[in-house]
Parts: sequence; structure tokens; C-alpha cells
Amino acid sequence: SNFYMKVIVQELAINYRDEGLGGTILLLHGWQNNLNTFDKIARLLTESFRIVRLDLPGFGESESPSKDWDLNAYVKFVEDFIRKLDLKPEAIIGHSFGGRIIIKSRGVFGVKKNILIASAGVAKRDNFRNKVMKGTSMIIGPLLKIPPLSLIRGRIRAWFYDKIKSDYLRSESMKGIFVKVISENLADDCSKIRVPTLLIWGRDDSETPLSEGKTMSQIIPNSKLEVINKAGHFVHQDHPETVANLIKSFL
Repeated sequence: SNFYMKVIVQELAINYRDEGLGGTILLLHGWQNNLNTFDKIARLLTESFRIVRLDLPGFGESESPSKDWDLNAYVKFVEDFIRKLDLKPEAIIGHSFGGRIIIKSRGVFGVKKNILIASAGVAKRDNFRNKVMKGTSMIIGPLLKIPPLSLIRGRIRAWFYDKIKSDYLRSESMKGIFVKVISENLADDCSKIRVPTLLIWGRDDSETPLSEGKTMSQIIPNSKLEVINKAGHFVHQDHPETVANLIKSFL
């Protein structure tokens, strides 16, 4: 089977894909992404595994949460998704935000192994950019209500957030969730991971720098960090064969 399907989980219509045969692996995408981010590695992994991936609530073709979810709400959602499809995944792969969900899960997904690709969560998130983003949304919001600025509000916002390279406001309804999600430091959760964990990082990642990967590999017991040259935050798209091979040998 190789197509898109819909399932209702927590009263939300969820878009997902289920293909390949073998042990089940669940894939969780990053912020402002969708399940298609994994197209290249999925093609390589379905030779050996059953690959299930979904558009998380608020992204892709799935419905958005009706409230401002935090990470725990996403963890609970993924747990319910797994139960609804009776998946019993042996491993779970998360890119960036997807990795945050895995770290926060504290083992409730029942997998034997974790794979975290360019996973966010251990930076000092009171860094400059997030301060700027939180501060500016307070200042820029009210200003944009004054004409003539209100007339070109969308453009000013897009320009501003583009300048600080952020997905923050590209999805208005997800703004509250984004602030909740990025403000959580997951160092403590990392230290409580109890299954073997593979970390895959692009050396040139500017979103979640390699220094975060190194910190994570020091905190997570029984973890291994693999660094791929000439690759950025989307290392699984830059070097799909390398990433797929690392995953296969780890599993």
C-alpha cells in the first residue's frame, strides 16, 4: 500500500501514509513541515520496514488543534495515533520538532530505539532570536493595527520574520503553540531516555547547530552522534542515502 489515508484521532482528521513491509517505524516531521519531508528516506527504508508517517496536527493536510497545545499535548496525540492504528512501532524517527516530541515522550511510545535528526530542545532558548521574537510580537502587533501600516500588515510581518529567519508567524493559528514549544528546555527529559538513541546531524545546520547535537549526545545515555558533512538542518533531504544507511545499520 502506497498512498495517503485519513484517520480521526482526538476528533481531528489526520493525514498519514503507510507503506512498505517489515518492522514498523513511525516518522515525525519538523515545525512548518509535513510528512513529505521524509519522501527520499522513506523510499529507501520501505525496502526493509513498514514506514508510517503523518502530518502532525496544525501541519500539512491535518486539522489544527483547537487550543494552544504544548509538547505534552503532542506526545499524548502521537500516543493516541499509535493506539488508534495499533502500530506497535519498534523505532521512531523525529526531525527537529518531531525529535522534541520523542524526547518529551519519556518512553510512552513503547519503542525499542529512537532516531533524532537535527533535533531541537537543549539550547538556552532565551537566546537573542527568541527574545527578539517574543518582544517584537508584543511591539509589532499593536503597531500594525494603525493605518496605513494595517494595510500592509502582512507584508511588514513577512519581511520582519524573514529577517530573523523564523517560521513564527507563517502560521497565525500556530503562534501560541510555537511559543510554548520553543520555550521548553528538554535537557532533563534527555537524561531520562532509556532506549538506544541515534543522533544524526548536518555539520552546517544553522537552525539547531551541531553544538546542540553534541550537548544532547552527552546528556542522553546510550546515544551515538553521527555528523554528516555538507549538510544543513534538512540532512535527511541533503544526503538521503547516507541517512537511510545509518538508520538501517542502527536498527
